[in-house]
Amino acid sequence: MSGPNHEAGARMSFIRTGKGRPLLLVHGLGSSQRNWDPVLPLLASEREVIAVDLPGFGDTPPLPGEVTIATLTDAVEGFIDTHGLGDVDIVGSSMGARMVLEMARRGYAGTVVALDPGGFWTDREVKFFGASIKASIALVRRIQLLLPALARSKAGRTALLLQFSAKPWRLAPQLVLNELRGFAASPSLDDALHALVHGPKQDGPPPGTQHGAVTIGWGRKDRVTFPRQAKRAQDLFPGAELHWFEDCGHFPHWDQPEEAARLILDATRNAPEG
Repeated sequence: MSGPNHEAGARMSFIRTGKGRPLLLVHGLGSSQRNWDPVLPLLASEREVIAVDLPGFGDTPPLPGEVTIATLTDAVEGFIDTHGLGDVDIVGSSMGARMVLEMARRGYAGTVVALDPGGFWTDREVKFFGASIKASIALVRRIQLLLPALARSKAGRTALLLQFSAKPWRLAPQLVLNELRGFAASPSLDDALHALVHGPKQDGPPPGTQHGAVTIGWGRKDRVTFPRQAKRAQDLFPGAELHWFEDCGHFPHWDQPEEAARLILDATRNAPEG
């Protein structure tokens, strides 16, 4: 049975910046807390922002047992409990967005914001997702020595991240380098990808059991979790607010950082103290 994993939560690496009511950020597959760099200063201007490295990503050691969406979510719940964050407002991206929706499904009372979540695909879509992401990972692992030069090049950034960004040539070279190095350095990447592709799809809460407010943001040009999946997410979380990001790929906080920050701050502004 799932529940907070306090041991895993206590081992999670994180950063804290800014002042105000806490706001927790949860990254996606192959990423780290650095995935949030484009939007971090904007959020920290109004909130105390806590960005974590999930188990097996960034500087956090892997889980000792099975890696699934459920066990990774247990670790985040353990982190919240361990650090006394109560019903902290929480934002997730991609796999992390699915995890915060899983928390909402479990009855989490805090406000959650999910940016382009996984888990709402058809069988055909998840097979495409698995094959394309696996191919991208394999390529990036083979060219690790070339990554610094490729990240400095607009053509290199475009070739490597067109699946994830509507305008990858505009991304900061260091952001791109951090992200792609994570594909090689994350010991839990393969297991987490397997869990996404072969594990259960995301489910919604039973009627009357969703306690916290839910906002879902989606990029109109998302090539990872296709925009048509947004309706399925909203059908399963019928009380959720849906926000569309125009001219935006899989990471709204990369392609439209000002708009993403505004959505996050507005969605969580009136949340009660945890």
